[in-house]
Parts: sequence; structure tokens; C-alpha cells
Amino acid sequence: MFRRREPVPFAFVAEADRFRSNVTPPPRERASRAQLVGQSLITLTVVGGLAGALLFGVPALQQDSSTSNRVHQSEAARR
Repeated sequence: MFRRREPVPFAFVAEADRFRSNVTPPPRERASRAQLVGQSLITLTVVGGLAGALLFGVPALQQDSSTSNRVHQSEAARR
């Protein structure tokens, strides 16, 4: 069968990097006051939780000096 050689009808796809649309998207809707307050409360809750975890976690990770003193005293008593 005889085939006709036609240019690809989607040749514009190859030129997509040079194509610029003259249609602008609609502007984004501004967040309402209630949405802003809700987002702020969620942010404060997350930051407060992280700060609380640090506040309670750091002392728990530190080595207790009284325990290490007892170990040294018991070793000294054996000698």
C-alpha cells in the first residue's frame, strides 16, 4: 500500500519549550481569616510539641552524675 508522508500533526509538542501561552491562570483565592487562624494554631501546636519534646527529652538523655559517683565510690571501697 502506498503511504503518504505527512508531518506529524503534533509537531507543536516538539516546540513546547519555545511556546508561551497568552492565557493567564485565574488568581488564587485568598485564605479566609478562619483558615489563617487554623493554620496558625496547627503550626503553633507542632512547634510547641517539638519544643516540649526537647524540654523533656534532653534531661532524660543526660547521664546522671550521682549514679556515676556511686559507681566510683563502690570501686574505691573494693580497693
